[in-house]
Amino acid sequence: MAGSLAASAFFPCPGASPAAAAKTSKNMAGELPETLSVRGIVAKPGAPSGNMQVKAQAQALPKVNGTKVNLKNASADKEEVIPYSAPKTFYNQLPDWSMLLAAVTTIFLAAEKQWTLLDWKPKKPDMLVDTFGFGRIIQDGLVFRQNFLIRSYEIGADRTASIETLMNHLQETALNHVKTAGLLGDGFGATPEMSKRNLIWVVSKIQLLVEQYPSWGDMVQVDTWVAAAGKNGMRRDWHVRDYNSGRTILRATSVWVMMNKNTRRLSKMPDEVRAEIGPYFNGRTAISEDQSEKLAKPGSASDGDAAKQFMRKGLTPRWGDLDVNQHVNNVKYIGWILESAPISILEKHELASMTLDYRKECGRDSILQSLTTVAGECVDGADSTIQCDHLLQLESGADIVKAHTEWRPKRVHGGEGNMGFFPAESA
Repeated sequence: MAGSLAASAFFPCPGASPAAAAKTSKNMAGELPETLSVRGIVAKPGAPSGNMQVKAQAQALPKVNGTKVNLKNASADKEEVIPYSAPKTFYNQLPDWSMLLAAVTTIFLAAEKQWTLLDWKPKKPDMLVDTFGFGRIIQDGLVFRQNFLIRSYEIGADRTASIETLMNHLQETALNHVKTAGLLGDGFGATPEMSKRNLIWVVSKIQLLVEQYPSWGDMVQVDTWVAAAGKNGMRRDWHVRDYNSGRTILRATSVWVMMNKNTRRLSKMPDEVRAEIGPYFNGRTAISEDQSEKLAKPGSASDGDAAKQFMRKGLTPRWGDLDVNQHVNNVKYIGWILESAPISILEKHELASMTLDYRKECGRDSILQSLTTVAGECVDGADSTIQCDHLLQLESGADIVKAHTEWRPKRVHGGEGNMGFFPAESA
């Protein structure tokens, strides 16, 4: 029965009145039926909306050859009303919008409730912000602070962060300091006035003192600031602490000068650049004692000390060792310097201090050699402090970096908490 009613909506049954056929023809022409409201819901018979539709239909009678045709039965005063069953179209299959809105609202409320139940917030929100952000400026705009989490790939065989990892943290905070202060131009750490003049920063000297080495999973907090160094240089200092205990991990200071990016020659600091960075100068110093006088060139030792000299040749920079200024990153030099250090020192001692004096930049086509002279009484001894002088130079003879290092007996790091990941051989 339902199927016949649906079919009669498009194909009038035999014997149907002309009025019913006329209504059907209107439906086929795309007009709304009498009992169908604008929302696609069948209206009740006798509803006011139905009377309005009949009047609307009476005002728009069909024409044949320009003459209006009245399809009403002459013997009847009213049109014959035939019950109508709406066809299954897209419009009348849509749900009530109020019901749909209520369903969507219920789903969102349930999802929000589940999300609220998740305890995803850290105990220290500022830790998360500093770890994954660019840090923040503190102390009246004169100090920049950023936190770093020591990851598993940043530790070495002794389960502590390598000196290269800590040096990378220093470099990252220096660049983020310039960026956060709004002084970052087009160059690598260069200010806008420096970029206009094709000037870049190059490090001249770095001195650092290591109190302790962080382990995997530790959070370190790095503070950095800048100050004037003579007429044409800038000093940048760092103070690295353990985030939880506040103990000092590392203190470092450095001197930077300007180089012309095109001529590769040192340049004086323009007054415009000094005006940019001058308001950020801070008189604090991370390291007060200067160790420049301790730098000695390896190879100048007497013949009796010849057995304490070590060399590593054939060092070449890779493409990944270059920075955006197309010269070798200063952190890479540290790894090359330690290439010639005796393995006995690396196994039983840890680096306590280092001073580097940069003499010449290194390009990607350079071939270098690393020299180390051990100044201690016994190379293999693990109970005393050992001092070393280092030289990184081109095989042609030009000096790249001179360095002096001090080594102390290696301390126990990691504790029993990490033994589950590194079982003893006898286990």
